[in-house]
Parts: sequence; structure tokens; C-alpha cells
Amino acid sequence: MRKTLCLLMIAGLLLSLAPRVRGEGPELELHAPSAILMDAATGTVLYEKNADQPRQPASVTKVMTLLLVMEALDSGQIRWEDPVTASSAAAGKGGSQIYLEEGEQLSMDEMLKSVVVSSANDCATALAEHVAGSEAAFVSRMNQRAEELGMQNTHFVNCTGLDDQPEAKEHLTTARDVALMSRELLRHDAIRRYTTIWMDTVRNGAFGLSNTNKLVRFYEGTTGLKTGYTSGAGHCLSASAQREGLELIAVVLGADSSSHRFEDAKTLLNWGFANYALIDPMEGVQPEPLPVRLGAREQLTPAAAQSGPILLEKELQGSVTRELELPESLEAPVEAGQVLGTLRVRAGERLLAELPLTAPEAVPRLSFWQIWLRVFHAIFIG
Repeated sequence: MRKTLCLLMIAGLLLSLAPRVRGEGPELELHAPSAILMDAATGTVLYEKNADQPRQPASVTKVMTLLLVMEALDSGQIRWEDPVTASSAAAGKGGSQIYLEEGEQLSMDEMLKSVVVSSANDCATALAEHVAGSEAAFVSRMNQRAEELGMQNTHFVNCTGLDDQPEAKEHLTTARDVALMSRELLRHDAIRRYTTIWMDTVRNGAFGLSNTNKLVRFYEGTTGLKTGYTSGAGHCLSASAQREGLELIAVVLGADSSSHRFEDAKTLLNWGFANYALIDPMEGVQPEPLPVRLGAREQLTPAAAQSGPILLEKELQGSVTRELELPESLEAPVEAGQVLGTLRVRAGERLLAELPLTAPEAVPRLSFWQIWLRVFHAIFIG
């Protein structure tokens, strides 16, 4: 019985939380050959254009590099207080950099800031070596994590996205896969301290940083995330922005100019914010306490199992209704987590979510003597 109840609860959650793909989207005018728009909260794809076409991502690669660093910090494998030392390999990296010298140490904060804001390849390599011991070991972890996230068309060969190695032609991902790892990185609130910086400095103010993501300054609500460019990859961007509680991820790969990648990202984000919204399935819902027959507690208030927000078209917001289905009473014993009823959220005739309402705690059944004691109390004491 308990297994059946758990399965029902899981089914309801899957209906409301599982990533979904929207139907045929509009004909948006984009310059880039590959793009996608995803809702960060639910993983729903709102728009896509050649989203599964393998392409070189350039420095957008560093989204995965940053993700592994943040996960290592969260797990305690590395610490915020750690100094990070530049090896000869890190100091020798080309492309965007802050010109680390071999043996130079910077704080974790300054290393992360340099990678996020200025796309510093030397700092990205130093962080990779700090986490895994070597860039090669770190890249192995990158590919493993990509597999875990369902990034089916991704293969990394370095932690920077540089194409200065013979095997760089095998360094490939897709717009969909970039959106998946971007969504995972945005779960780490600490990264937003860096992805929203416009200008800053490191080395006690001696070296200036300017964000390569111009949306941070020029697009309302921007929360990140990462730019990239090589001659082989073209101009790439994973852009995230948040308005009225809705956070969207726009990925653009292979644009022919920097201005076009930012224009494409704004086109995707503007369309998403104009047409979609998030609603709380439990908004305005307060289940009444249910009497519990023969229970150690006389009442129990059903609680919603963990549920995320629901994404829907803005035009449907006014038609949203919520319907509770609960019994008139319960009979003890009641197990913690036991499914007691259902909340259905609809927009007109369309079912948006079906969420189980569960028992927040167990209610044991009264023993024979406890029942008689309660009866005695009611009759003789009142």
C-alpha cells in the first residue's frame, strides 16, 4: 500500500515538474544558426532552432568548468579560503587572460571573478588543476558530469574552449546541452555574485576586469552567464535573465558577430518574457484540518508534497483554477507522507498539474485503553 501511494505521489510530481518541450514556436528572426530558449525553473524548452546541432562552444565551455568548481566548493572538496596557485601550464594559456605568472597565487574569489567576468583562460586552468590535480583529470570529470545531466551531444577536450589543440575539433556541444548545464549552474546562487558584475578589479585594484557579456549592463534583469568566441566557433553566448520571478536561458551558438549574438539573445528573452509566466500551484490554497478517527491526534492538516512553479502562457493566467479533492475524515493509523488527497490546477479545461496532498506527520491509532480513557474523560469530566 505504501509503495502504491509513493508511486501516485511521484506521478503527480512528474506531471508538474518534468522538463517539457513546447509545440511549434514562432518564426523568430535570428542570425545564429543554432539557438534555444529554456525556462530555468522547469527546464521547459520554449523555442529552439537546430538545438541539437553539434558546434564548438568556445568559452561558453567555462559554464561546465564553473559548475564543477561550485559543486566542489559546496561539497567541501575545496574551500572558499583556499589560495589557488598558477602552474606553468595555467600561466602559459593564451586567449583571454589576466596574465598569471607561474607560482602566482590568487584567492578563490579573484580566480572565479576573473573567469566569469573576463573569461580568463589562465584562471580557468588554475581552478581546474586545483579541483582535480590536472586539466586532463578535470576534463574527464566535465564529460562525466555532462553525461549525468543528459547532455547527449557533448564532448569536452579542455576546460577553456580554446581551439589551439589538434583535438579541439572534437570539442563539441549543442545549444540544448549548453542550456542544460547553464540551468544547473544557476542553481548555485553564489555564482550570481560574479555573473552580474559589470566592472571590477583583482590584484588589489591593479588589474581591471570588464564583463564580456554586455547584457549585464544593457539588458534589464540579466543574471549571467557566459560569452565565447573563436574563429572556428563563431560568436557564442549563454544568456540568462529574470523578470517577475521568471528566469530564462537563451543560448546562441555560431553567430557571425558579437552584436548579432546579443541581438539574438535579446530577441529570445524578450519573446519569452512577453509570452510566459510562472504560477505557484499552491497560491491561495489552504487545506482545512481533517478529523482523524481513533487517532492519537484529533486533527491533521494535509500538506502539499514538494512542488515547483508551473510555467504557462500569460494569456491563460486569468483562467487558472485550483481544485482540492480530500476525504471528509481520516482513520488512524496515518503514516507520515501518506497521500491524503489531490490538488488539481487547471487553465480552462487544460490540466496543468495534479499534486498529491500528504500527511506531514504520523498519527498512531489509539490503543484499547486509550480509547476507554478518552470515553471516560468525555463522560465524567467533560
